[in-house]
Amino acid sequence: MPLTEIIRSAFRSIRANRMRALLTMLGVIVGVASVIALSAVGQASTDSVTQQVEALGSNLLTIMPGSASTSGVSLGAGSATTLVYSDAAAITANDPNVAQVAPLVQRSVQIVYGNSNTSTQLQGTTANYPLVKPTPVAQGRFFLPQEVTANAQVAVLGSQTAQTLFGFQSAVGQTIDLNGVPYTVIGVLAPEGSNGFQNLDDRVMIPITTAMNELTGSDVLNSIDVSATSQQDMALAQQEITSTLRNLHQLGPGEASDFRIMNQATILSTLQSVTQEMTDLLTGVAAISLVVGGIGIMNIMLVSVTERTREIGIRKAIGAKRSVIMAQFLVESVVLSVGGGLIGVVLGGGGAAIAGIVLHKSGLVSLSAVLLSVGFAIVIGVVFGVYPARKASALHPIEALRYE
Repeated sequence: MPLTEIIRSAFRSIRANRMRALLTMLGVIVGVASVIALSAVGQASTDSVTQQVEALGSNLLTIMPGSASTSGVSLGAGSATTLVYSDAAAITANDPNVAQVAPLVQRSVQIVYGNSNTSTQLQGTTANYPLVKPTPVAQGRFFLPQEVTANAQVAVLGSQTAQTLFGFQSAVGQTIDLNGVPYTVIGVLAPEGSNGFQNLDDRVMIPITTAMNELTGSDVLNSIDVSATSQQDMALAQQEITSTLRNLHQLGPGEASDFRIMNQATILSTLQSVTQEMTDLLTGVAAISLVVGGIGIMNIMLVSVTERTREIGIRKAIGAKRSVIMAQFLVESVVLSVGGGLIGVVLGGGGAAIAGIVLHKSGLVSLSAVLLSVGFAIVIGVVFGVYPARKASALHPIEALRYE
């Protein structure tokens, strides 16, 4: 029997039991659709993480103080007071692979405007901050170097903070009270959302000299943000910063650094790795339903062999070879599996398209995921179809004809 006739015979058998065939394919449909949809969602998550980290600055290095301890118990990274304002000046002066430096002090403050007030995060920094971290200003401007030098009482508000205090009224030019000290609002930042660590829209930024003199009373820094001259120079910049700070802090060769440097590229790589591992895990769980679907196909093919025992006996009695019988049942199994795979591709692609609309992303469906899913469906059809096909081909014609 030619292969085309075997395929036609397989399709005739499937059409004779359409509902049973559809229910048999359901496991494969769900498995393939889940793999494609979860792969798309995983890709969207990876893209989102990448965009959020890169939005902080692609050449960014963040210097944090070390950890303090009480009674031998560490209080956590960043709890020590080992970074000071002069450290930032030394990095600017001595490290050639550093492009810009933005020291940062932070604390919680209460802002009052008229009858409105809110508690928010104050950040004192220099005019270099937008050059280190992208900081788009929607209204007004960021403070200038001369305002930092002059300890000017000017402030730039996050979009959420401005909305809370002023509603739809323009904040620029208004006077606010920070812990009882008046400041003039000179700018409002564009909405930025969260960077995974804090809400960037709920903050107020002032010159670092003003923050140290008026609010903190100290030159201790919470962190220093540094941009390297290029991504390729980040490792060199990190080495230079380490050397500069260790010399300033008078640390000997055997002493541990009292600060740590976070490399943005390393953070991005780690987050992408974690996201990819979670995606692979979810995809693997979804792929289990493909195996369950394969078991369903094998089960229904065994039922089909039992139902068609007399037909097999007649065909073998008139000269059909074992290979032809085996091929027919194997083709039926593969057709069921591939049919379910193709339907699953359509449903999974639709799910990915919906996810793309919700997440405002396109091109989430991976060709590799589609090919892998369909290929796996074919393998499932072959692997789980071999046993029923072998059982059908091994039937003795006399015994098959006697079967009731």
